[in-house]
Amino acid sequence: MKAPKFWRSDRNSSLLPTLLKPVSWIYRGADRLNRRFQATRQVGIPVVCVGNVVAGGAGKTPVAMAIAKFYLSKGLKPHFLSRGYGGTLSGPVRVVLDVHTYAEVGDEPLLLAEIAPAWISRDRVQGAEAAQAAGADIIIMDDGFQNPSLHKDMSLLVFDGDFGVGNGNLLPAGPLREPVESALARAQAVVQVGGSKGSLAALGIKKDMPFFRTFLVPDPTAKVISSERVVAFAGIGRPEKFYDSLRGSGCELIESFSFADHHVYTADELMKMVERANKLDAALVTTRKDYVRLSGEAKLMVTVFDIELNVEAPDAFQEFLLSVLPKAP
Repeated sequence: MKAPKFWRSDRNSSLLPTLLKPVSWIYRGADRLNRRFQATRQVGIPVVCVGNVVAGGAGKTPVAMAIAKFYLSKGLKPHFLSRGYGGTLSGPVRVVLDVHTYAEVGDEPLLLAEIAPAWISRDRVQGAEAAQAAGADIIIMDDGFQNPSLHKDMSLLVFDGDFGVGNGNLLPAGPLREPVESALARAQAVVQVGGSKGSLAALGIKKDMPFFRTFLVPDPTAKVISSERVVAFAGIGRPEKFYDSLRGSGCELIESFSFADHHVYTADELMKMVERANKLDAALVTTRKDYVRLSGEAKLMVTVFDIELNVEAPDAFQEFLLSVLPKAP
């Protein structure tokens, strides 16, 4: 779904947040009951959860990928664990590139599998156990923060520094999956993606909680389209962040097309965008996440704009990530 505009701020004339608040109370009550009666199980290896409290794109997947790359550099064997949102398989299934499609496992697991082994499983405990049996010595959960079934040894709460918590209301009156204070109480660190220094000050983050500022920057391969005229399209949580990244890399953004998160593109939609880009003498550009949802033929007509995560204080971030590992005897 596309995030409604009234989620962004209370400073608008929409009455919908007020009208939807009773539904939000029901949503919160159901979540509390689930958390109260759902048993939590542990596996024999550390579990690091990269989650958020806001529905939509906060930057969880780039953070999870950066964490996996760090653990790999230390000689560890991280495996990703995802629900496989939008896919038909319930798992546990290890994602195999060039075999599984986004329709089977979802789009984000295909991105994760390019970095390290990735598993999709609606049952998080079964997925973690399968990863452990396959040789994982640490599990990185991409989302799953609100799922209490699997014990997390470390949880990082990711926030979009520009969006924050929107209007501060719970779903569906706002974008929050749960109250911010309850989420912060279960997290061990906060990761801000983008935004200015102090943009999350109103959240009430305790001074002793590890806080890391990060930024999404163009991957070195993206230089091939810097300074080019581009027409962009995206079906992600916050398409405007993608468009800002294009402008920031030096691209001249002529026109853009935004779709709902995880949107499945039809041949007709794609051809209309291809024709529009050709008419404007521009390259048609999209995100890596959107790219994996395109057909083989469609991929030949589209350029991917890749990004990577930069951490403001990398040494402190890495030291924090190492703290979850068992201490040597």
